[in-house]
Amino acid sequence: MPTEIAALAIALAAYALGSISFAIVVTRAMRLPDPRGYGSRNPGATNVLRAGNRLAAALTLAGDTLKGAVAVGLAALWTGEPPAAGSLAPIAGAMAFLGHLWPLWHGFRGGKGVATAAGVLLALDPWLGLGALATFAIVFAFFRTVSLASIVAALFAPLWAFWLFGTRPLVPTVLAMALLLVWRHRDNIARLLRGEESRVGEKKP
Repeated sequence: MPTEIAALAIALAAYALGSISFAIVVTRAMRLPDPRGYGSRNPGATNVLRAGNRLAAALTLAGDTLKGAVAVGLAALWTGEPPAAGSLAPIAGAMAFLGHLWPLWHGFRGGKGVATAAGVLLALDPWLGLGALATFAIVFAFFRTVSLASIVAALFAPLWAFWLFGTRPLVPTVLAMALLLVWRHRDNIARLLRGEESRVGEKKP
């Protein structure tokens, strides 16, 4: 198969894989409410947890993370290069991320991409992924706000990537994913600025 056609096929396959919304798949399988119909209406693990089912939230988190990692891993297997060394593995990861944001199989109504982005970063390079996760964990530990931790981790991810890899092709890919992730949190940013964003464990009146 010609290289260009193979690259296109891998990118489309990664998008199709990313388009599997595990929040919807898991809640349907477990006969739970559709996460697009309550809470933040976001099909992601945090919103699934609002329904009170921790197992469903954990399965959603695992599935959304793994699909990003699998997309990168399969592209790396095809090229035979380390994921962070070439351009195809980062592109496959980005396409899986786009699939999560605008899923083909679910009417293009997707989530915010935090778990999928984490899977992509971990698969591209464990240190890159761990740097982003450590940033998330530190911010969350202080503020107990998932959205704020996600936004800060996204903003730091391109910095970690540049520090680790300089000007390799994965750096602009990570930057583009980070900007998209922050844009998907624009409503959360507005609530944060108003002091209305909910915290984990906070009791609502």
